[in-house]
Amino acid sequence: MPRQSGYTLIELIMVIVLLSIVATVSVRFVGLSTQGALDTSARQLRALQSVVISEQLTRDLREAFPLSIRSTGSCIEWLPMEAGTNYLNPPATEVNQIEIAEFAQSPAFNNKRVVIYGYGTSTGDVYTGANPGPVSSAVSGINNTASSGLPATISLSANHRFDTTSPAQRLFLVGEPVSICQSGRFLYRYSGYAPTSIQPDPPAVTPEVLAASVTGTVNFRFQPASLQRAAVVQFTFDLVSADGSETTTVSQEVQIRNVP
Repeated sequence: MPRQSGYTLIELIMVIVLLSIVATVSVRFVGLSTQGALDTSARQLRALQSVVISEQLTRDLREAFPLSIRSTGSCIEWLPMEAGTNYLNPPATEVNQIEIAEFAQSPAFNNKRVVIYGYGTSTGDVYTGANPGPVSSAVSGINNTASSGLPATISLSANHRFDTTSPAQRLFLVGEPVSICQSGRFLYRYSGYAPTSIQPDPPAVTPEVLAASVTGTVNFRFQPASLQRAAVVQFTFDLVSADGSETTTVSQEVQIRNVP
């Protein structure tokens, strides 16, 4: 009778054990690789969010009238500059019309006010529009076309006296205030509300969501202009992952162009 070859029970058990070890290591390797890919994707997403948020904040702040910026730490407010031009005759007395050089493009004038210079006044004065003061009453109309020897003009809703003149005879149109404020894990943008002498924190209007994964405390800092540099806004905040295990810190400085 020929001899038959085969596997012993011990050999089968050893093969099963070895295959189990290989399967366990393989599953663990695949699991770690998958988790690593998911973590990397989440970090990239937070990095992209931080870039988008920082860019929007930077673009908004670069449009700010520099003397209007004020901050409470977790909330920053400013008046956006809508347009600028030169006035032709210094308004030395109360006026309801200002002669100007034509705007490159005629701006909308609803809820706009005229600012001339304003250095040396408090930030609150820029918001309240005291008379006399650097900020006019509301603009009621703009004639942006010079004709028959008559210049373009800006009409005001009430007489106003500007307390200073600009060395470069510059004037600017500013719009309604804009605020960025933190509330819990959200960063909100507020607009379309009336200016007040004291900064609201936050304004009493319905906001837009700017960011929804903020952790900790957002910090806005404003450094006024000096003879050596322009004004600077610094902001820092952290974005947290969905499971709360990782954070991405965002820190940026925005230079605010000063205007005479």
